[in-house]
Amino acid sequence: MSPDLYAKFMNGLFGFVAGACFAMIIGFVWGGWTTATTTQKLNDDAVLASRAAICVAQFKNAANYKVKIKEFQGTESYQRGEMIEKGGYDKMPGQEAASWGVASACVAGLEASIKTGT
Repeated sequence: MSPDLYAKFMNGLFGFVAGACFAMIIGFVWGGWTTATTTQKLNDDAVLASRAAICVAQFKNAANYKVKIKEFQGTESYQRGEMIEKGGYDKMPGQEAASWGVASACVAGLEASIKTGT
């Protein structure tokens, strides 16, 4: 291989590698690209948020809501998740068992709802 051809090849190779790195940096920083792990975490967070909203709605639509909300407010904060679990509000319609984390997210949603008065 002649020195000129070798130099052109190496310049082309370095340009290709630098361009690929530059494209990846731009894509991940500003382009909105994500890794599979990040996408899975965002998906899990969105599902948990929607399940918590359903749990809050089920709690608010209970026949004895006024009594339950007073009981909820009178319960210690560390026991509120158990109250939600015992009432079955954290179970989604059609499910036999609740998903992990729904009760604590529901408690946070109910506390926020109480503070805002909605």
